[in-house]
Amino acid sequence: MSRPGRVLVVTGTSTGVGKTVVTAALSSVLAARGEQVVVVKPVQTGIADGDCDAEEVHRLTGCAVQEHAALDEPLAPETAARRAGVTLPTVAEHADRLKVHTEFHDTVVVEGAGGLLVRLDSDGGTLLDLAAWLVDRDVDVEVVVVCAAGLGTLNHTELTVGALQARGIPVRGLVIGSWPDSPGLAETCNREDLPRVTGVPLLGAVPAGAGALGREEFTAEAGGWLPGW
Repeated sequence: MSRPGRVLVVTGTSTGVGKTVVTAALSSVLAARGEQVVVVKPVQTGIADGDCDAEEVHRLTGCAVQEHAALDEPLAPETAARRAGVTLPTVAEHADRLKVHTEFHDTVVVEGAGGLLVRLDSDGGTLLDLAAWLVDRDVDVEVVVVCAAGLGTLNHTELTVGALQARGIPVRGLVIGSWPDSPGLAETCNREDLPRVTGVPLLGAVPAGAGALGREEFTAEAGGWLPGW
């Protein structure tokens, strides 16, 4: 690589909006374009229940994946770590490791935990702080915000985008993480209104159930879900 790669942060308006599948879709599209991609999950919780977002991304895409920390209980990272008596890496330590990855990869895709302000360490550091740390040190950073399709998404998405922009962090666009087979009036209107109220483009929508596909079908279809990418 002639110059360091970039960091693509994938955050969500809340938990359960489809971040992992969108992370996989974005990674698949980038890899198909010939980029060297690594996917990083700074903190994974819920492993006692079999949750592992990094493994799911690898299953769907074949891309290299890493976790910096993993905790048993399906709770916010700070809470799960406190209950387990574990000290999490600080946001600065996560960022240092991500910066090293940019020396060896074209794109480092970072999947957050829950929403943007979920605490990733015991010092109150969040994914927002992590992105800001990287921007302040001249790392090439963009954020994709994964949002829901139904009622409430306009408010949640505008709040998330506003928080990022207030810290000077570039927002590449939005992706609806689970688009229903039969969208109703709210979903149809939201798809039109999301870019209008946030001021950033809608990059696409991943169909509900896409995470159940096999790797070959998933990677073949991912580009069609993200026409704005």
